[in-house]
Amino acid sequence: MIVKTPPLLLHWPDENATQAFAQRLAGQALLRNAFVSLQGNLGAGKTTLVRHLLHALGVQGRIKSPTYAVVEPYSLHGLDIWHFDFYRFSNPREWEDAGFRDIFASPGLKLAEWPDKAFGALPLPDLEIRLEVHLDQSRNAALQAQSATGLALLQALPDTPPRGAGEDA
Repeated sequence: MIVKTPPLLLHWPDENATQAFAQRLAGQALLRNAFVSLQGNLGAGKTTLVRHLLHALGVQGRIKSPTYAVVEPYSLHGLDIWHFDFYRFSNPREWEDAGFRDIFASPGLKLAEWPDKAFGALPLPDLEIRLEVHLDQSRNAALQAQSATGLALLQALPDTPPRGAGEDA
């Protein structure tokens, strides 16, 4: 079911706020089988948010950006996670050629940076997060549910007012 909500706008004054958000999101059971897309310019904080989220989920050690590898897999106590970075894709068909369709069809958490580079090949994300960085290094985040799972994730976040599709922010 496609659900498209108006964006939930958040402001993160510093990296601690980004980390706190990642910890709240990691606490949501539905995240275990969600697809989250992350959009924003270079330096907007996409990989930083993913690192905080993966650490909050229990990934130990260094978490590297998959810019060159395209995907970094993680496996935790029955939870499979794939962190994609499609920045270097020049053709969405590369997604199909790489065999990512099987990964997206399997259970687990999928996190994708630069999803527009694989436009038309990727499924609709459950939750879309658009990041914008300011000169003072604070960030704005616009979260938009694209499915019932995404809506439930937004509604379950502590300190986030419940909203249904079509309501104003």
